[in-house]
Amino acid sequence: MRILLIEDDLMIGDGIEAGLQHLGFSTDWFTSGNSGFNALDSANYDAVVLDLTLPGMDGLDILKQWRKAGKMVPVLILTARGSLDERVQGLNLGADDYLPKPFALEELAARLRALIRRSHGEASPTLVHGNVEFNPGNRRLVLNGEPVQLSPREISLVELFLLHKNSVLTRAMIEEKLYAWDNEVSSNAVEVHIHHIRRKLGSGFIKTVHGLGYSLGGAS
Repeated sequence: MRILLIEDDLMIGDGIEAGLQHLGFSTDWFTSGNSGFNALDSANYDAVVLDLTLPGMDGLDILKQWRKAGKMVPVLILTARGSLDERVQGLNLGADDYLPKPFALEELAARLRALIRRSHGEASPTLVHGNVEFNPGNRRLVLNGEPVQLSPREISLVELFLLHKNSVLTRAMIEEKLYAWDNEVSSNAVEVHIHHIRRKLGSGFIKTVHGLGYSLGGAS
């Protein structure tokens, strides 16, 4: 899943970016309020981690303008501001969750997964499709009760399809979700990933929609 991170503290931002990528997220990091505000129009993000005290544009102003414009991406506020009034203000302006600094990376990741699941109408922590089960928390994928080994990028692609069960995903959409801006993408990367997934989970797990892209196959 692709995350927009807006955080001006270089040490915290670097730690979040590296940590989330290690946990299976694709992350784009911006250090100013203005650049982070505009970034939401540049990619289809699954969630935002937003600091409040930012140069150029305050985090609460960013959130207020996004919601006023009808942008409903899940937003988790991450800040050193600890007063109850500030937390309430952020939530009332449309934030979906709030995590004060200092924090544990594992908790941040768990909260992001929960926000993304809920935004797709998934209440259960486990994503199930027929005989395939995927736990986003530990990145464990099982087929007929047996664990299946896939690469981190292939696991992320399976998760993407499980969260978009009734959608056709174009190659461009898949690349946008799986790769941050600083990642180089080979011309056939998506096709190679899908080939490996079909080989491990069955040829019908992902079906080709000719002229459009790919979709999740029927449950078996």
